[in-house]
Amino acid sequence: MSLEDIQAVIDSAKARGIDHLEDFIRQRLPGMPEPKVKETGEVALEIIESVPIFLARASQEARNRQMVRTVQPVLDHAERYFLRPVDLIPEMTLGLAGLLDDSYLVLRILQNLDRGPEPFLDWDLEFPLAFLRGLVGKEIGSKLDAISLVAMEDFSQHLSMVWDQVSHEA
Repeated sequence: MSLEDIQAVIDSAKARGIDHLEDFIRQRLPGMPEPKVKETGEVALEIIESVPIFLARASQEARNRQMVRTVQPVLDHAERYFLRPVDLIPEMTLGLAGLLDDSYLVLRILQNLDRGPEPFLDWDLEFPLAFLRGLVGKEIGSKLDAISLVAMEDFSQHLSMVWDQVSHEA
């Protein structure tokens, strides 16, 4: 995974300032008092900045559990979406606001990984996901949920292929 590339995207969006993010929040949540807009922007930025940490931790856990072959394709799916220049909320024009959907998808995929018989990361991602969904809206949130399910289907298919290989080798 190229966490450096993800960090570069975040740094580039941050370099353009938080104004686009605050404007996005004002648009999505009209009537919100200005101090609350600023606070919401700060929380959103904190979540966005945590994405490389979450991905690095998930990748490390996959290595620790010797599950890289099965988990890495799912993490790669999240990374590709984050690095795509055009997505549901484009960062090319909206800066940090354009990273809200990317961050939501990464966290949703990680949450899906945690739903197995044994928690993968054992993180409570409910708050950041609900927070981001409130910002991206129901329509975009639903589309991102569908994308995360496709990633999990890819994971499931890849896992089946790995099990087939292992069973044939045995």
